[in-house]
Amino acid sequence: MTRKIALITGGSRGLGRSAALHLAAKNVDIILSYLSNSEAADAVVSEIKAQGGQAVALQLDTGNTAQFAGFAKGLEAALAQTWQRETFDFLVNNAGIGINKPFADTSEDDFDTLMNMHFKGVYFLTQRLLPMIEDGGRIVNLSTGLARFTMPGYSAYGAMKGAVEVLTRYLASELGARGITVNTIAPGAIETDFGGGVVRDNPEINQFVASITAMGRVGRPDDVGGAITSLLVGDNQWMTGQRIEISGGQSL
Repeated sequence: MTRKIALITGGSRGLGRSAALHLAAKNVDIILSYLSNSEAADAVVSEIKAQGGQAVALQLDTGNTAQFAGFAKGLEAALAQTWQRETFDFLVNNAGIGINKPFADTSEDDFDTLMNMHFKGVYFLTQRLLPMIEDGGRIVNLSTGLARFTMPGYSAYGAMKGAVEVLTRYLASELGARGITVNTIAPGAIETDFGGGVVRDNPEINQFVASITAMGRVGRPDDVGGAITSLLVGDNQWMTGQRIEISGGQSL
């Protein structure tokens, strides 16, 4: 049986890394993009190969659309060289950063940085790669619990992710004819280095989030990596256009 191939943006750390390793454990090969930390990306590739899978890391700034044509060419070459294929099966739009500033202090540069990576980049990278996604494939877009509930300092970030959730429904509608499902995973607060590691490293914030979460703790990367994997290779293949929050019941 031919192994599936997943492309995960921002796959060198955090939720992307967890998703890559979870998928590899389910016999899915991985192409991951990274922004600047090639050592971390190579470490994920080595870990997957040590488990018997195939993996490739490619550099990409998902906030810079001028790179997308070159990235697509590099992706074509990687697919041909490593898998003797022209297409891949799963796209996970995961790459992102957080900027935590009050609405009154958010600059236009802050706004543009978030928009270019979290919305414009997702829109046009998916568009660029669409001919390379196998019919019957799967797309998962990463949103955030902050598109449903609010916490101080995330007006721009939450708004961009809200746009991604709307885009997901449009993509699901337009790509259904090709048998491609498109869904959104919306994590709650997760212990990663996101936003400077504030949830992971600040005990007060960690405890506060746990106190407003039904399951009584903050999330861990594997909580989300497992959820992404279940969408791609589990039994939910008839589901599309949906938002699935993975927050342990935060701010219910």
